[in-house]
Amino acid sequence: MAIPLILASKSMPRRNVLNAAGVCPTIRVSHVDELAALAAAAAKDGIDVGELSIGERVAILAEAKAQAVYQAYRNVAATADAASGECVVGYPLKAAGQSQADAEAARNETEPGKPIDYSTAHIATTRDFSGVSIPTETQPINVFTASRPGLVHSSVGPLILGCDSMFLMDGECYGKPHSVEAARERLKHMSGATGELWTGHCLVDFATGRVVRDASHAVVHFSEFSGDDIERYIATGEPLEVAGSFTLEGFGGAFIDGIEGDPSGIIGLSLPLVRRLTERLGIAWPDLWNVRSELAPTESKAEGAGHAGIEPPKENVHQPGDGWIDCDCGRKHWGVNGASGVLLARRDERTGNVTHVVMQHRAVWSAEGGTWGIPGGATAQGETPIEGALRESYEEANITPEDIDVVGSYCEDHGPWAYTTVFAFEKPGHTVEPKANDDESMEIAWVPIEQVGGLKLLTAMRTDWPRFAARLNALAAAYR
Repeated sequence: MAIPLILASKSMPRRNVLNAAGVCPTIRVSHVDELAALAAAAAKDGIDVGELSIGERVAILAEAKAQAVYQAYRNVAATADAASGECVVGYPLKAAGQSQADAEAARNETEPGKPIDYSTAHIATTRDFSGVSIPTETQPINVFTASRPGLVHSSVGPLILGCDSMFLMDGECYGKPHSVEAARERLKHMSGATGELWTGHCLVDFATGRVVRDASHAVVHFSEFSGDDIERYIATGEPLEVAGSFTLEGFGGAFIDGIEGDPSGIIGLSLPLVRRLTERLGIAWPDLWNVRSELAPTESKAEGAGHAGIEPPKENVHQPGDGWIDCDCGRKHWGVNGASGVLLARRDERTGNVTHVVMQHRAVWSAEGGTWGIPGGATAQGETPIEGALRESYEEANITPEDIDVVGSYCEDHGPWAYTTVFAFEKPGHTVEPKANDDESMEIAWVPIEQVGGLKLLTAMRTDWPRFAARLNALAAAYR
């Protein structure tokens, strides 16, 4: 199994460079205050920020971003490791009366080869198992997670990669211009000139905490471009949010006459540098390969073929684990490694009774769009369903793992696919402030528990809610 890589950047060009090199990363944005990070590093050395070289600056910022994501994953791992209670595993397809005919009927609802609109297609809707007596088994939650690869017990990885780039010309450092005016002045100055693009990288091994960092640079020779070229380039929007106001792989590439040094570093991710950093951690670069190559021999002939297996991401697929799977129930489910989410409850400080739960109003374009469910998503490589639920619920709904206690779970197991609902309470004295962090939600809100049943719920949630509500109340009574 490949060692997972977490990219502390939402940059599509960086992700594309990695994908072309055989590595599909998990994406986690760092949200670092760059000015504060540079000021802190300079103060530690007793110097001013202006005295830091450009190489030092990009390396410092790359480490700050990697460390921010590392801490976020440490919070996930700590909360998952402290999980208590029981995991109930349900097997609806083993229930009496759940015949293969039902699954075949569901599969036959779509035309072979015809694209599926997952927001409306019935085949992407979870089967309704209400009224079915589902066989279950119960085990301690730590037993449920112990047999699965995860962050807590990892001996190596995942690796967390931080990146930062700056452009140096005539002794001055340039980051992203952000405004049209700044981009215009920079591009005028760059016409026919030569500069240096510096890219810093930092790798953190989550399992050991080891940190390595360094920087690479390349000399860039620009063609002369006219005022009209500049205005039309600015109109594309491209130069506003990229280091140095230009790109190699986009509209700006036509105005670059030559490069001396590492071309991938100009795109924002230096493959040679990241490979060297990986090797400094004692890890072979091919151990990160997790993208299936169309040119590779068949698995029976290819040594180490087990390291490959996922497709390079399409535009709407962001990380390993994302994708639709054909399930034994006859439907298609999201998450090639399964999926999970957090059902977070708030309790009355005086009585301990559950008063509210966090609910997600799903985006219209998503499967069963417009319904209500819980925040969650596909389980990524190298994490347990509990860890995946905590990560996803923070990314989607700002449910901060350090502010909650995991008290139980329910896993609906379909064989090749499973969904794990993680039951959690706010920690005493802690407050979770949920909000929609991305376009997967129309709304994230605390909903009074007595009002949940009146919402238009996701099919699976509508089926499970009576049992979930009863279990939350029982758990609250036990935790008083």
